Amino acid sequence: MPLPFPLTREQTEAVAQRHPTPFHLYSEPSIRATCRAISAAFSAPAFPAPYREFFAVKALPNPFILKILAAEGFGADCSSLAELELCRLAGLSGDRVMFTSNETPDEEFRAAFSLGAILNLDDISHVEALRSALDGRFPSTICFRYNPGPARTGNAIIGNPTEAKYGLTRDQILQAYPLARSLGATRFGLHTMVVSNELNPDYHAETARMVFTLAREILDKTGVRVSFVNNGGGLGIPYKPGIAPMDLSVLARGIAAAYDELIKGTPLDPLEFYTEWGRFVTGPSGWLVTRAIRHKNTYRDYVGVDASMADLMRPGIYGAYHHLTVLGKEDAPATETYDVVGSLCENCDKFAVQRSLPPISDGDLLVIHDTGAHGHAMGYNYNGKLRHAELLLRPDGTILPIRRPETLTDLFATLPLDRLSSF
Repeated sequence: MPLPFPLTREQTEAVAQRHPTPFHLYSEPSIRATCRAISAAFSAPAFPAPYREFFAVKALPNPFILKILAAEGFGADCSSLAELELCRLAGLSGDRVMFTSNETPDEEFRAAFSLGAILNLDDISHVEALRSALDGRFPSTICFRYNPGPARTGNAIIGNPTEAKYGLTRDQILQAYPLARSLGATRFGLHTMVVSNELNPDYHAETARMVFTLAREILDKTGVRVSFVNNGGGLGIPYKPGIAPMDLSVLARGIAAAYDELIKGTPLDPLEFYTEWGRFVTGPSGWLVTRAIRHKNTYRDYVGVDASMADLMRPGIYGAYHHLTVLGKEDAPATETYDVVGSLCENCDKFAVQRSLPPISDGDLLVIHDTGAHGHAMGYNYNGKLRHAELLLRPDGTILPIRRPETLTDLFATLPLDRLSSF
């Protein structure tokens, strides 16, 4: 069930007087509570392996959020130069940052190396590419991303591994570790990512079983001892009402059982266990607040709002469901059926399609739930839409702006307008 919005209608109206809609609001207390629940579930004695969560920065790339997560003991998972810089700004560096390469430019390899990040390579050819980018140097710690191909079936979101552009085959994995060792690597990791927004704990436990088994094979066949495995991200959240959230204790017990069976008492023990969840950590703790500004009645009843697909892409590009409430009318009967839409020149610019809702009037504040991951992060400027503000609800109840809204000056800053008159 989506988390309730933490402010009343009156409180939200007061916020909107200072920070006009649309805006994203994130709850620091809620984010910290999630972090602590994860850490508790994956702590000794119940969980047998040293554990760390590397938050997927792509989900919510804001240094204020990263600083909160760092204070809770989390690291960060990056895949771009900007994400590395956000980590640096938030005080994250060294082995608290994992950089997963994906057709990576040389400058990004160099930046990750300079930050001391763990480099997670996506292809066997990247071994030489990395060495070349570093002018013959090579990291002492290296990780490889495994693609199991037909051995696993991905879910509907991430697709089948055989069709994915990511990762090394099993045969390539067995070649890659000795190659990296020959170049000076002394500490090794194994990574995979085979699912997205998956609520079945058994799937995540089976993924752990797969990487534990492969770590044993790597040791047996190459003599390389893997020091850590990264189970990837993909832990789901209940976007729709009536769906139970992931039980972290069940999830941790399933992975612990696989560890006890395959790793405990072997030369791989202790084997550090990492995750790189994004959606689960911040998704439920974020909300997009928007205001109803137009009504249209044709073949359907439409409510137009001041947010658009440029502020939240998931419903438009995935058909994803996001729960929607009308502030002050949470308990009112849902007697109307609406399409809730934005102002982009695209017919998929819809937050809700034929959704049963209370009667909505112009001026009502609407809250779109579970936007704390892959919400503002996926925003864009199509139709010249300006990206909106991000606000943080602090533990003392105050509101801290952690990103101001864009202006037309921001949008046009890269245009050489001084040359326009003589063009």
